[in-house]
Amino acid sequence: MNALTSLYARIVGILAGNVVESIGLLFVRIALAGVFWRSYQTKIAEGTWFTPNDTLPYIFADEYAGLPLPVDFAMPLTIYAEFLFPMLLFAGLFTRFGAAALIGMALVIQVFIYPTSGHFWGWAFGIVAMGTILVSRGGGMFALDRLIDRAAAPKAA
Repeated sequence: MNALTSLYARIVGILAGNVVESIGLLFVRIALAGVFWRSYQTKIAEGTWFTPNDTLPYIFADEYAGLPLPVDFAMPLTIYAEFLFPMLLFAGLFTRFGAAALIGMALVIQVFIYPTSGHFWGWAFGIVAMGTILVSRGGGMFALDRLIDRAAAPKAA
């Protein structure tokens, strides 16, 4: 029995290590970024980076009418945010900031666009869960944040 518990402890030690955690954080970063990146792609005209497609003004005026911002401000803000924050997460650059921003977007969507749909326990809850993991743990060892942390760390004398 002692050999079995020793084997179990070794396996748990490996799985709880930095490499496995960093692989998990990489997958969480990609998954969270992917949700908002796909949303960004539905909002822009084909072949452009930031030009809204023809239907987006109508969607913002009708379906997103609950937003407390004017359409002319909310529409480009959404496009830029859904472009920038997924890119940051994918690269692992300013991971905590990008994840917090996407949590904020998910909460805005939940509160102002779909407040009575029960939508929170589906899409938004998953976004908040993934974002919270990244805010609390960072991007992991496979993130550009790690290089910045190393460069900013005080040098040993």
